[in-house]
This record gives sequence, C-alpha cells and structure tokens, in this order.
Amino acid sequence: MTSEITTEEYRALAELRYRIRQFLRDGDAASRAAGLESQQYLLLLMIRGLPDGNEATIRVLAERLALKHHSAVELIDRLEARGYVRRTRGREDRRRVLVSLLPRGERILEDVARQRINELRSCGHELVIAIGNLLERKRPPLPKGRTKKSTAGHERRKRA
Repeated sequence: MTSEITTEEYRALAELRYRIRQFLRDGDAASRAAGLESQQYLLLLMIRGLPDGNEATIRVLAERLALKHHSAVELIDRLEARGYVRRTRGREDRRRVLVSLLPRGERILEDVARQRINELRSCGHELVIAIGNLLERKRPPLPKGRTKKSTAGHERRKRA
C-alpha cells in the first residue's frame, strides 16, 4: 500500500538533491583547480578506492563510472598520456587490461581527495541531515479497513 507523499517529504527530497548537487559541483571545481577534468578525478578515485577483491580492469572502471567501455578507454588514454596511470596486460589472460595509478596520479588524487574529505568533515553534516530527514519520515499507519481515499475524506469531514 502506498500513501500520499507529504509536502515535507517533497521538501526533504528537494533538499537532498540540492545538497548532492552542491557537493558534486564543488568536487568538479576542486578537480579543475588541480588541473583535472571531473571524470579524470573520478577515474583516479575509482582505481584507488575499489573494494577488496576487485581489480581495476577497464570493464570494472567503466561500470563504476557509468560509462560505456570506449568512453572509459578514451579517459584512460588521456590520463596515461599525462603520466597519471599505466595499463598492463593480465599475466594469465593477456586480453585483460589492468589500470594502475602512477606516483604522479597518486599525488594529484591525494590533493583533491584530501580537500574533499576535509570539506565533508566540515560541511557534510548538512548532507547527513538531508538524508536523515528523508529516511526518518514516518507516516502513521491507516486505521484498519480504511483506504487512502476514505481516510482523506474522513479527515476533510473532521476539519469541517
């Protein structure tokens, strides 16, 4: 059973969207200030931040960045030309291409990531509050035998 979305829920969702967009916009600006395109920063971050057990293959990186394979390859080409990443072939399966950070890529990633982490530590509570406001919103259950429409009519009659 679904119930009507309240004005407060719309506001909470809008605030969450605003805070996420603000965080992403500021991250793009931090990337540009370091001389990276935002997608380049994200690719470096994905390589360094992969969960245990995952290898930085082009397929995995493309999936984590929500890019098509060829777009990920082009992004890796640009980063490789700048000396930020290196491609190597898999030992057992030469068709597999692994991407790793080079020291220059590690340094620039660390600079941008440190800035982003510090920003989250100082201002991230606003994002957490926006998420909390949306997740914690609880609606009272409808009385037994009542539907959303019959309850709405009952509420209108009660207020009159």
